[in-house]
Formats: sequence, C-alpha cells, structure tokens
Amino acid sequence: MEHCNVLIVGTGHGGAQAAAALRQRRFAGTITLVGEEPEPPYERPPLSKEYLSGEREFERMLIRPSTFWAERGISVRTGRRVVAVNPSAHSVRLSDSSAIQYGRLIWAGGGRARRLACNGHDLPGVHAVRSRLDVDRLRDELRAAGRVAVIGGGYIGLEAAAVLRKLGKEVCVLEALDRVLARVAGEPLSRFYETQHRAHGVEILLDARVACIEERNGRVGGVRLADGELLRADLVIVGVGIIPNVEPLLEAGACGGNGVEVDEYCRTSLPDIHAIGDCALHPSVFAEGRRIRLESVQNATDMAATVARDITGEPEPYQAVPWFWSNQYDLRLQTVGLSSGHEQTVVRGDIGSRSFSVIYCKGGRVVALDCVNATKDYAQGRALVARAVRADPALLADSAVPLKSIAGEGSAPPMPA
Repeated sequence: MEHCNVLIVGTGHGGAQAAAALRQRRFAGTITLVGEEPEPPYERPPLSKEYLSGEREFERMLIRPSTFWAERGISVRTGRRVVAVNPSAHSVRLSDSSAIQYGRLIWAGGGRARRLACNGHDLPGVHAVRSRLDVDRLRDELRAAGRVAVIGGGYIGLEAAAVLRKLGKEVCVLEALDRVLARVAGEPLSRFYETQHRAHGVEILLDARVACIEERNGRVGGVRLADGELLRADLVIVGVGIIPNVEPLLEAGACGGNGVEVDEYCRTSLPDIHAIGDCALHPSVFAEGRRIRLESVQNATDMAATVARDITGEPEPYQAVPWFWSNQYDLRLQTVGLSSGHEQTVVRGDIGSRSFSVIYCKGGRVVALDCVNATKDYAQGRALVARAVRADPALLADSAVPLKSIAGEGSAPPMPA
C-alpha cells in the first residue's frame, strides 16, 4: 500500500493551500494531494464570472503554476475520489480501488452542487456552476440558447445572470424567498441588487416556487411554477447551495451532519484527521461561538494555514475575520464579518450613487459590513468587526466620518485576525 506523511483530500483552494503552507513551514515529509477533478488545483470564483463569460482562460485560473507541485515534492493525483476512510488503519480507499496509508489526513473535500428534487431536474440543459466541467458544458450549450432561467437568487445565481446578460441572453431569476440574497445580506442590499439587475434587463421573480422542469424535444423546455405558470427556457442554471462532501468521514465515525465538525484547530473527532474549507463545521467567534460552515476562499485558505501550523507543532486557534467578494456588472461588493442574526442595519452613503455600505449591528456592536464600490469602508470597517466595536449608528451612517476614527470607549478588546 502506498504511504504518505500527509494526505490531502481535495484539490480546491483549501487543499492546495494546505500543501503549500506545509512546505512554507519547512515540513519535510511526503505530501499527496488527491482530487476528483482531472485538472490541477484551480481558482473557483472565476467560474461564475470571467470563465463563464470567456474573459479568462483556464490556464490563468491555476492556483499555482503547473511546475510548482513537483518542484516542492508534492504528489498530485487527479481524477480520483476517496470513497472510504479507515481511521484505525490510517488509510483511505479510492474510486479506482487503490488505497493510500497516511500519517495525517487533511479533508478539504468541499461540496457538490445541490440538485433540485422535482421532476425534470436531470434533463439535458439543466446546469450547475461548481466545476470547470460544469461551466464548459454550459458554455457549449449557451451558443444555441436564447432564454435562460436561473433558479436561486444567491451570489452564484446573480453573478451568472450578470454574465448572461452581457452575453445578450434573456434571463429570468427565480427566487423562492421574498428577496434575493435573503440568507446572506440585509434588505437594503437585496433591494439594491434587484433594482440593478432589473435595470440591466433581468427578470426577477420573487416567492417563485418551482414545481418541475418541463421537457421539450428531449431537453429542457421551461420551468413550471407552483402557481401553474410556465416560464419558457432553453437552459436552466441551478444555484441553490451545496451538499458538503463528508460522507466517507461520517461513515467512519466523525461527528457532523451538515458538514464535519472540527475544533478551533480544525481537528475532527477522528484521530489525526483535520477538515477545512466549505465542508468544515467550525466554531466561530464571529457567530458567538456557534458552529458554522463558510463557503469562501478566505475561509479555506486561512483554515489551511491553521492546519499547517498544527501539524508542524505551532498550533494557533482559527479566528480569522470572514470576508467575501462578488462582482456583478460594474459593481464590486466586498463583505467582512457575518451579518446573520443582526438586529440593525445602517446605510452609509447614498445607495443611488451606487457607492455605499450597509453596516450590520447586534447588541450595539458592529458585526459585518457589505460595501458596494466602497473599498475604503471595507478596508477600515474590518477593524470594527474584528474588535466588535460598539458604535453610534449616526456616526456609522455619516460618510464624512472615516470608519477608522470610530472606536469609542465601548469597544471590545481586540480579537486575533
């Protein structure tokens, strides 16, 4: 049986960064990266933006140059999936029936696109945006498509809608809730993006429940809503979240459910197994100690650094400030912190100017900011979130007052970033 000192499952941002960080910390043992996709590690955010639009070639999405891995003695095994984990034997079984024994295992398996449960969900012409293969298939079919239905008004759905409009397609976004971005942002930001997309010609239907995908000539023909309305569509893009790829770990006895549970050092309940990235259900000081999953590049790369420190004997708890970004049309959204559970929103700047911030507070303290074309607010607001600063809403709303000047006597002690 093949053996390595560190086996990393998953070749996304978390897995790639974990391997690189170990070498940066002078870890001299053997490292093997195993990934289900045929490509070497590549960036995922451009999939729904520049790669879908054709503005960025795949080679420019590689996380590291193709020569990087071999030069640092990192073995990359693509096109293989881990199907079982044996924690007592410290080994895994792969989809090609081979096995690898490990000293330490880093699970960076990410997640797979959640599929619709209705009839027609598997018709030709129904697409997800999760991998290069997903987007390649979508791009091939877009050439003959005139009208596209996007199911899901989250960031993936809205980013795809913006690209499709740029490509000249008719686009309809179907959101089951009463506003887009309802799970991740406050109402002011939701209504702003609804207005912007409609101004670009996107049809947005809220409270839109999908009954089924209807077939025409052996492929997608339209989306039937619960109220009986049929929306014609040549293609359907589904963006309704992900399912964490953690089944082998849970079957091996790891604690978890919607993800695999880890502690503040990204250690699972199984010996010598860490988990990072989209699939890791971790305690967060920015969620009042609750366990959460964060689907972001920041979370994956910072968790990778935490694991590398732990494996090399210098453990530090994971307490990085969450951040995220989204590009739609000429709008650059930068988010810092977690707005879920907020009690108050403060709009800073003029929404009509298309450069503003929405600041979220809970218990009088700043917990998050959504900054649209407002990079200075984003850069300065990070400290407010990291320190859980208690701030006067009137000062937060005054764009003439720099956020870096808002500290106040009621600010909480600094937290590690």
